[in-house]
Amino acid sequence: MSSAPIIAPSPPPRLTSLDAFRGFTMLLMASEIAGLPRALLHDYPGNGLAFFVADMLEHREWVGVTPWDLIQPSFMFMVGVALPFSVASRRERGHAFGRLFAHAVLRSLILVLLGIFLRSQGRPQTYFTFEDVLTQIGLGYPFLFLLAWVRPRWQAVAAAAILIGYWAAFALYPLPPPGFDWTSVGVPVDWPHHLSGFAAHWDKNTNLAQAADVWFLNLFPRESPFRFNGGGYLTLNFVPSLATMIFGLLAGGLVKAAPRVSATAWRLAAWGVAGIVLGVLLHVAGVCPLVKRIWTPSWAIFSAGWAALFLAGWYAAIDLRGWKRLAFPFLVVGMNSIAMYCLVHIADRYTMDALRIHLGLAPFAWLGPTFVPVLTGGAALAIFWLILWWMYQRRLFLRI
Repeated sequence: MSSAPIIAPSPPPRLTSLDAFRGFTMLLMASEIAGLPRALLHDYPGNGLAFFVADMLEHREWVGVTPWDLIQPSFMFMVGVALPFSVASRRERGHAFGRLFAHAVLRSLILVLLGIFLRSQGRPQTYFTFEDVLTQIGLGYPFLFLLAWVRPRWQAVAAAAILIGYWAAFALYPLPPPGFDWTSVGVPVDWPHHLSGFAAHWDKNTNLAQAADVWFLNLFPRESPFRFNGGGYLTLNFVPSLATMIFGLLAGGLVKAAPRVSATAWRLAAWGVAGIVLGVLLHVAGVCPLVKRIWTPSWAIFSAGWAALFLAGWYAAIDLRGWKRLAFPFLVVGMNSIAMYCLVHIADRYTMDALRIHLGLAPFAWLGPTFVPVLTGGAALAIFWLILWWMYQRRLFLRI
């Protein structure tokens, strides 16, 4: 008796729109090396349009949002979106839960160490910091992985519990006393962005997570004792940003369950609008201000809403309408985003200096001397893209 060959089920198809979305976001982040906001403000002082464009390409000082503020939450949201597809692919290859969890923990450790390594460039010793996008993803990833194995209802409950608990912890933390010396935490006396009333629980460098960092970061060897982060960024941001990744996990589960269906794009868009509205309402009602730098719960919801809306657009354009050729420049980067991130953090200055040394300033000075760094930065970014294109052609992908 002959037996029919056993055909293994094919792994779930790769979500092309997610790669394109990731690549676009990474290129937007990498464009920071060009320093366009500085050039605009230098050459066009007092120009309203120049100020507006420069302002949109910088982070908000505290409360509010710019497009630039949405880069990191988009990355974190996309980690969640990709996870159901990654788990399904590995299970199709016969990987058991223990092996998958061990890989998740290892991936988390590598991301944290890579983030610390890249942020230590140019410093006299290892700079232990945990607020950048890689370390934040790494700190939350094992918990996200475990939640990928439960039903969407419980994923949503976990996100809500995280945000409510984190909100309560900040709300119960005591405010600084009258006459507090703000300069002791790196905040100028005349800083115009202070929060008042109940919202003061989320003021800069006088909150619960700041106190946690004063303890935690001083456990590591440092050039000098840690007292505050100049930008107000915090290690414990990974807790509410885990909720942002969980919202991405829910979105990824939705797309995986109903692939290439227009209703999926509409549901993603509806979720996105709901998240944006809810985040704004929490801010306007005085329940919780929108502050990206400390990833307030309202920000976690609001920014995930925008990320879901962006994903809906990319999904509709690429996976539904098939506009893959137009997305190709972004796919090259999106499928090798870690490589681009490392290039930008390690080789940006070297590449820009090399261009000026070997080509001179003339090719980059046609917009004036102020824009020389902008054009050399753009040229460096083009070189990095060509490196990734070479890797793409040879199917060389740097993955963790």
